[in-house]
Amino acid sequence: MFFKYIFFGTPEFAAIILEELIKADLKPSVVVCNPDRPIGREKVITPPPTKVIAKKHNIKVYQPEKLDINEFKNEIGEIDLAVIAAYAKIIPNEILNLSKMGVIGIHPSLLPKYRGPSPIQEAILRAEKETGVTLFILDEKIDHGSIIARTNLKIEETDNYKTLHDKLALLGAELLIKTLPDIEDAVPKPQNENEATFTKKIKIEDAFIDLEKDDPKTIWQKIKALNPEPGVWTINSSADGSKRMKILEADFIDNKIILRKIQFAGEKPKILKIN
Repeated sequence: MFFKYIFFGTPEFAAIILEELIKADLKPSVVVCNPDRPIGREKVITPPPTKVIAKKHNIKVYQPEKLDINEFKNEIGEIDLAVIAAYAKIIPNEILNLSKMGVIGIHPSLLPKYRGPSPIQEAILRAEKETGVTLFILDEKIDHGSIIARTNLKIEETDNYKTLHDKLALLGAELLIKTLPDIEDAVPKPQNENEATFTKKIKIEDAFIDLEKDDPKTIWQKIKALNPEPGVWTINSSADGSKRMKILEADFIDNKIILRKIQFAGEKPKILKIN
């Protein structure tokens, strides 16, 4: 591989992919990620996961709050290719156009299905039997560009957001490692717009459940898909009043939800005793 590429990505999904690329001797010249942010109750300024990986391997890191074409040129210079995995910022066309060979996006679904910000959660919520990862050419529309390669992954009944997230990140890295060395010979194929489906950003209200009224299977899918973020919750009513309660862990047995670990607002998590 005789070209220079940069890697756009910020969270853990991107960090897993970046680590695997480095292991495969496909190290990017620059990692572009979000600035360090305050995290947790103590608001400790924390670097993004991709920055931690990049620094460990002496890769240059660029962390703009906003992407500016002139600053970008000064910081990065000419590039042959860009790879984007969960960067979560809109990249202006004038910056995308700096890449001579285009920009490859990594999306954790079988495009054109589940375009948008929450494909992993949506696949679990809809009880899909399989999902996958797609490499595609970025264009001006969200997850719309021509497909370079994709690969399938079976969703196990035991999978939750975390397990599926990690599997798809590793699968995406594997596909990228196979594809990058011969990227100049790739023949991208347009997506079938008739098969396109879309996801939305998950909000806190989407994670509400009613333990008395909601279908147990639906509750179970939400618990698997929406923990740890935004976190599944309900309102617990008792003689002491109504309290907001997070459901941290549960089991699904004989079409019933068995709560294992809960947390009331302002209190520590509580492990429930099972008779």
